[in-house]
Amino acid sequence: MPSDDTTHRASLSIPALPPSVPLKNDSAFDAGDYVAVFDPIDGSKNIDASLPVGTVFGIYRKAPGMDASVESLLQRGSDSIVAAGYCLYSATTVLVLTLGSGVDGFTLDPDRGTFLHTHEDIRIPSTGNLYSFNEGNFRDFDAPVREYLDQIKQRTGKRKPQARYVGALVADLHNVLINGGLYGYPPTRANPNGKLRLLYESNPMAMIMEQAGGAASTGLGRILDVLPSEVHERVPTFLGSTDNVFEMDQFHQYYDSDKE
Repeated sequence: MPSDDTTHRASLSIPALPPSVPLKNDSAFDAGDYVAVFDPIDGSKNIDASLPVGTVFGIYRKAPGMDASVESLLQRGSDSIVAAGYCLYSATTVLVLTLGSGVDGFTLDPDRGTFLHTHEDIRIPSTGNLYSFNEGNFRDFDAPVREYLDQIKQRTGKRKPQARYVGALVADLHNVLINGGLYGYPPTRANPNGKLRLLYESNPMAMIMEQAGGAASTGLGRILDVLPSEVHERVPTFLGSTDNVFEMDQFHQYYDSDKE
C-alpha cells in the first residue's frame, strides 16, 4: 500500500503484465494470510538535493475470516503486525529488519550484489542526547512539545542535547536507533494528527523500535495499541530511547494544550 502522496513516478515505464500474472482482483490474491504495506520513497523531497531517502514496509496478518483487503488492515498493530523494516539509501544502503524477535541490520555490498549482516541484534541506548524534530514548525506544535523542546535546550554537560533533522523518517530514525535519543513528528495546527500514517509508517517503525528495546508513543499511549478507522489514518509519533519517550509522555500528561 504505497503512501498517498508519493511522487516521481512519471518517468517509470512499466510493461504490460503477461496473461499468466494474476491481477489485483484475481482470487489468487485472497489465498494468503498476510498483507504487505509500504512507503516506497520516504523523504522524496530530499532527492533533488541528493540527501538520504528510504523505504518503510510492514507485514500484517489479515483479520480472521476476511479477504486480503483494506478492511483487513484495520486492526491494532499489537494484534496484527508480524514483521517490519526499512531501507536507508545514503552513503551506504542499509536494510534494518525485525521479524518479532529482535532487530538486525544488513549493508549492501555493491560489488557482490549481496546484503551483509553488519548489525546483529541492534539495541537502542536507554537514553540519548539526540533529538530530531522539524523545529521550523515550533510555533505550531502543541504546548507539551514546545515545553519539552524549551526545557531540554537548557541542559548542559553530559545531558546537553544534539539536534539532528534530515527530513526523512528513515534517516532520522536510524540515527536515533543507533545513537539513542528521540524522534518526533508532533501534531501541528495544520495537521492536528501529525503527518505520519499509522499503518505504513508509524506502526512499522514502532515495531522496530520496541524490538530494539526502545519505545513508541503518540504522547498519550502506545502507537501499536491505536485502532485505525481508515487506511491513511495519521497519528502523532514519538520514537526512541525508553527514557526519552517516557519523558515526552510525562510532558503530555502535565501540560494540557486544550487549556492554552
